[in-house]
Amino acid sequence: MTESQASASFPRRWAATRRFTLGRPRAFAVAPDGSRVAFLRSRAGDDPTQRLWVSEPATGRERCVLDPDDLDVDETDLPAEEQARRERTREQAGGVVGFACDRAVRHAAVPLGGRVLLVDLVEGTVRDAGLDPPVVDPRLSPDGRRLAFVRDGDLHVVDLDAGTAAPVTVAASAEPDVTWGLAEFVAAEEMRRTRGFWWSPDGERLAAARVDVGPVARWHLADPVDPDAAPRPLRFPAAGQANAEVSLAIVGAGVEPVAVDWDRAGLPYLAAVTWSADAPLTIAVQSRDQGTVEIRTVDPDDGATALATRLERAPWVELIAGTPRWADGRLLTVRDDDRAGPGGTRRLYADDEPLTPDGLQVRSVLGASRSAALVSASGEDPTEVGVWRVGLDDGRAERLDPGGGVATAGGTSDALVLEHASLDAAPTAEVRAAGRRTVLRGLAERPPLTAAPELARLGERRLASALLRPSWHDGREPLPVLLDPYGGPHAQRVLRTEGAFLASQWFAETGFAVVVTDGRGSPGRGPAWEGEIAGDLASAPLADQVDALEAALERWPFLDPTRVAIRGWSFGGFLAALAVLRRPDVFHAAIAGAPVTDWRLYDTHYTERYLGDPATDPQAYDRSSLLDDAAGLARPLLLIHGLSDDNVVVAHTLRLSRALTEAGRPHRVLPLSGVTHMTPQEVVAERLLTLQRDFLAEALALG
Repeated sequence: MTESQASASFPRRWAATRRFTLGRPRAFAVAPDGSRVAFLRSRAGDDPTQRLWVSEPATGRERCVLDPDDLDVDETDLPAEEQARRERTREQAGGVVGFACDRAVRHAAVPLGGRVLLVDLVEGTVRDAGLDPPVVDPRLSPDGRRLAFVRDGDLHVVDLDAGTAAPVTVAASAEPDVTWGLAEFVAAEEMRRTRGFWWSPDGERLAAARVDVGPVARWHLADPVDPDAAPRPLRFPAAGQANAEVSLAIVGAGVEPVAVDWDRAGLPYLAAVTWSADAPLTIAVQSRDQGTVEIRTVDPDDGATALATRLERAPWVELIAGTPRWADGRLLTVRDDDRAGPGGTRRLYADDEPLTPDGLQVRSVLGASRSAALVSASGEDPTEVGVWRVGLDDGRAERLDPGGGVATAGGTSDALVLEHASLDAAPTAEVRAAGRRTVLRGLAERPPLTAAPELARLGERRLASALLRPSWHDGREPLPVLLDPYGGPHAQRVLRTEGAFLASQWFAETGFAVVVTDGRGSPGRGPAWEGEIAGDLASAPLADQVDALEAALERWPFLDPTRVAIRGWSFGGFLAALAVLRRPDVFHAAIAGAPVTDWRLYDTHYTERYLGDPATDPQAYDRSSLLDDAAGLARPLLLIHGLSDDNVVVAHTLRLSRALTEAGRPHRVLPLSGVTHMTPQEVVAERLLTLQRDFLAEALALG
């Protein structure tokens, strides 16, 4: 295949393979003794149906234990709660997209088409649990004897040992706005808490979240393509407005519910819950301004809580995935140490003692045993993410991945699955258990083109950046420039993995020099770097893109400063529109996909973390809004938005379009019917790339 053929075929393959992720092993559950690993994988790189597999590290054998193609399963009418869960987790595949195991990873409960299938991972047998659909989030008790699940907002438990026993409702409400056992919107979208109930270690009781969305504003999502369809109601907690009321109770079959007591008025966010063997039931609760997190232990018999530790920090306390957790009686947390290193260090703590060294920025806690914790962390180079084993007694940090890329892991340091990807090699998943290393087969399709970024640290702030040029470029011919950032908090675009740059490389092959930059607010460079966007989501992110561009023009003379465009999605869409509105002297065209245009329309937990309460600090919202800049548009702007987006609702784009129209500023709007924030549809994903390319060619008058 020639380079031009590869470039032409890329959009189709990009869409069909879900960005070349189908066929990769994922979602691992590792048996404590390392004897088996359950995971998901489709049969080919363009097969969207995920299947449940088991690997036996001792023999290297892999078995498919659940194939939806062998069953009569209808996934066209998923429960609304399951659709919402998939949207929050950005799930783009089908088939088996999740499973929950018992403690021994001997049995798994699999939701499929509203039903529940029970899989013996050793014998390979599958049986229907016999539960009437719809069933949401089924989870086995640690001993595998019981199954808990949500149906119609109520929490139920069924005794699997009893054969045909009927489910018992353990938490129910007759109120239409109240659910049990489900995560509310901001918990799933912003806190990484996607579940709403947790088994006790003995499998006798559960901690269950009660969510009342009654106080939350009711919005509506309509599909203009189908005028017969009634608008879909959406409870959306916009910045400064009411959140859902969330509480926690201990429930169980034949057990009188026990309310968990904490200062819900002062600490309304239930950020995390953990209940594991040899450790107390523990919750992390956060203040609305996010400056305080209390970690509290819970007495499940009377619901009383006791303070384990309090984390306080301005402008906010970052919630870290995998925490809090206990290991050998010690409480593991991740905290920001402003005295460690020039910009502070995010460190792993055991009780109140720091374990990890200065400069090692911990991103998440992946697992723990009695002697060690597994963490994801970055050192001096934020474009690398490694997996480290940290001794709980001596704090010794040992890197487990080969380096030079991005890694993550699941399990413990004694039995784990290590995933690693780099710029030079396809992603791999390796099981390390019982002294053996076994590579799980990867069936992902290889991209038809090769991403070849030139990584650099640009400008005075040493901004992590990458340049991608056409493979055919001789280094002399001037090239138009396309900035391709995300540019906001909680995400990175510049990582040492091939997959991070594939779409950017395709745009390069069409004739651009593509510059990708992570600015202030992005993770991996310490708490001070992340905190520089507090109070203003516009100024620093835009200034960093301009600074990176100016440094790139000096470093690579073939970049043409008279033809500069920018594109982005979500926060990147906001940044792209911001660029042409406020810096038309630098940017000559922009594509803004699903942009936030007025932060008063975005959710509480995300927006208030950075901008505060709009009632008390309206200037922060005004500084970060696009609407007042509409009259200044002097460059071509394409706005793209899914009409079914329940995260960044289409009102963002429509309000900006209205302001532009009232100011007499021409622009284009591309509405996408039936499309959510993640654009999973194949045809849409393919056409979006080519439509953007064509718009840029016209806007920049390219031949």
